[in-house]
Amino acid sequence: MKTAILGFGVEGQVSAEYWAQLGADITICDENVDLKVPSGWSAQLGSTWLDNLDQYDVLVRTPALRPDRIADANAGTDLTAKTTSGLREFMAKCPAQIIGVTGTKGKGTTTMLIAKMCEAAGRNVFVGGNIGLPPLSFLDEVTADDLVVLELSSFQLFDATVSPHIAVCLMVVPEHLNWHRDFAEYAAAKGNIFAHQTAGDLAVYYPRNDTSSQLVALSPGHHVPYLEAPGAIIDGDYVKIDDQTICRTDEIGLLGPHNQQNIAAAITAVWELLDHNTQAIAGVVRDFKGLEHRLELAGVYQGVRYYDDSFATTPETAIAAIQAFAGEKVVILGGADKGASYDELAGVVEDTKVIHALLIGEQAPRLATALDKAGFSHYTVVKWQGMDSLVQTASHLVEPGDVVLLSPGCASFGLFTNYKDRGNQFMAAVHALISKEV
Repeated sequence: MKTAILGFGVEGQVSAEYWAQLGADITICDENVDLKVPSGWSAQLGSTWLDNLDQYDVLVRTPALRPDRIADANAGTDLTAKTTSGLREFMAKCPAQIIGVTGTKGKGTTTMLIAKMCEAAGRNVFVGGNIGLPPLSFLDEVTADDLVVLELSSFQLFDATVSPHIAVCLMVVPEHLNWHRDFAEYAAAKGNIFAHQTAGDLAVYYPRNDTSSQLVALSPGHHVPYLEAPGAIIDGDYVKIDDQTICRTDEIGLLGPHNQQNIAAAITAVWELLDHNTQAIAGVVRDFKGLEHRLELAGVYQGVRYYDDSFATTPETAIAAIQAFAGEKVVILGGADKGASYDELAGVVEDTKVIHALLIGEQAPRLATALDKAGFSHYTVVKWQGMDSLVQTASHLVEPGDVVLLSPGCASFGLFTNYKDRGNQFMAAVHALISKEV
């Protein structure tokens, strides 16, 4: 069986090993002409990496590759039936119940909340997808008694033909429009988390988001909202479901109202699965402090708290971060373009206790225009001299009790390798600032 692995990143490497173990004759196809291919495997590299794919029996698409690029490079040949992905293979062969989470932001946090709740209830859990390991890497270890929790991106769901038994769709807003043709295509990809469910499956959705509410109609399963009954709700100072109290909101380990949404989604997803195990669920809600670069406390310097929210790559997630802090704050915004509008973000900056905004990257001028339009003038378009300089500048704008918040609302590319690099540089700069105080 001649199998072409289309893209040799982390998932491509796992897919190649998997199909090789099935006895396939592996060819690695990748744009990188300098790629080192393991011995025993063939290679098709460089500008012609997607050419003449009809010679293979199986084509394994990795998430970053749009399917239409395969079609465009092989005009006149329909390769759809030959094309699969690591996710599709895993979903088709996994013996365990699968819980899948998608949405624009919050899916990583919600995925980990679900996984930890299930573990606290005594279940053996595998976590993968867009977070952690490519799921094919642990397929051989999964048994029918286990649970699998997957964070699923639009890239992974784009051509999905199987849906999770429990599917969760958080808020869906414009994102990745530099990859998707338009928002309709992006939303349609997200919809695949529901589209292939069966009548006995569970579809959890966010009723306050039009797109999530529309997509859930694709599922023939049982539809349950979160933040509205019968799903988990925030009732005054309490987190509740089915009239049972999980905990007080001031006991929640995560910061911000947006994380209350993530918690409600996670509880709704596992409530029946875990037989209403309030003790296990409440313990996780209290103890889980979040993932890296998501409202992560970088440190405290001269009474000022510095928070790394580098994962906020859309205006909506930056808004959520800003609203998580009631007091005065300096916010760092900007980066690379993702096709989003900044008008709503600018309005929130004007309406909340933002004392100054530091604007960075190629989107700084657009952000400045949006802030001007909103009537907010306390901003600086920063001439980039490195993260240390940026954090130093921020430290001169605040007083004890204030917050400095890195929540860019934009992609990281241009100044940084990715959001992790941006967050790590911010963390290092804050730690360097603190070390001067010692």
